[in-house]
Amino acid sequence: MTNPYPSDKALVPFVSVDHMMQLVHHIGIEPMLIGLADAIEEDFHRWELFDKTPRVASHSAEGVIELMPTSDGEVYGFKYVNGHPKNMKEGLQTVTAFGLLADVGNGYPVLLSEMTLLTALRTAATSAMVAKHLAPKGARTMAMIGNGAQSEFQSLAMKAICGIDTVRLWDIDPAATRKAAANLRGTGLTVVECSSAEHSMESAQIITTCTADKQCATILTDNMIGAGVHINAIGGDCPGKTELAAEILHRSDIFVEFPEQTRIEGEIQQLAPDHPVTELWQVINGTAKGRTSERQITLFDSVGFAIEDFSALRYVRAATKGTAFYHDLDLLADPDDPRDLFGMLRRAAP
Repeated sequence: MTNPYPSDKALVPFVSVDHMMQLVHHIGIEPMLIGLADAIEEDFHRWELFDKTPRVASHSAEGVIELMPTSDGEVYGFKYVNGHPKNMKEGLQTVTAFGLLADVGNGYPVLLSEMTLLTALRTAATSAMVAKHLAPKGARTMAMIGNGAQSEFQSLAMKAICGIDTVRLWDIDPAATRKAAANLRGTGLTVVECSSAEHSMESAQIITTCTADKQCATILTDNMIGAGVHINAIGGDCPGKTELAAEILHRSDIFVEFPEQTRIEGEIQQLAPDHPVTELWQVINGTAKGRTSERQITLFDSVGFAIEDFSALRYVRAATKGTAFYHDLDLLADPDDPRDLFGMLRRAAP
């Protein structure tokens, strides 16, 4: 692996939150969402090359902490991420994350990055990349149900990648809807603040659910969903946390990232273990069908998968090359003689 960050020492490029924000503004949020979606789609095309395993989760009553590893044989990547819905009431993020890439050949890290912002960006980019393949042709309106930290990213990704021009917002907390509406002003989207979930879905061809409570909730009931829509369900992402009535699942063609993980964490945890689903990588490489009729209900049961994070980190590593949007981190011990780690420590004595 060629290291794009020239250095005289074994220093690890680190992209901080501030660097990430500067990078987004340097590229532009919509071009960056498009770039991330392209990187994710490229890696879905080579899906079979990757090591794949459900994420390693440590659950508690308050939330979950997870590690998400994968490798394409040349580069290894992982993300640390938490999900703590109660944090919002304490003024904290419900999701925080950081990630790392390493050279498989020698095991040395080649990038360490914040991933709280990057996870929001890659989740939105994945949603829109999938909707490009599954949503009704000419879809122009999205219902955004759940107006927390993800909602603006989701809306802008659908605009940039799928061409929506209207987003209809609803949240159980009106303040969250006002926040999202204010943030989306001036983006080119027509923004409608709605009074209920049903109101938000009027004339919407894409329905995105993104709620945070760690419970089996019914955000969408069966009678709310008409024929021909695409549902982008991204809030249910751990055992015991769902958003959709099971009846909706039985009426939908369901598309997933990695079934072994989604059956544990996604909406389909409500269904029999052998309920048929289609893996997205097969749609993207043309070996499985996506949307096949105007009246079909397509459902992306999104839980997030490590390959998407790998793609996002790969994109950031390339995008920061030759820029000021990182700094070298003294993370690795690098003695002149690899056998003399103790000697390096002794020579550092004051």
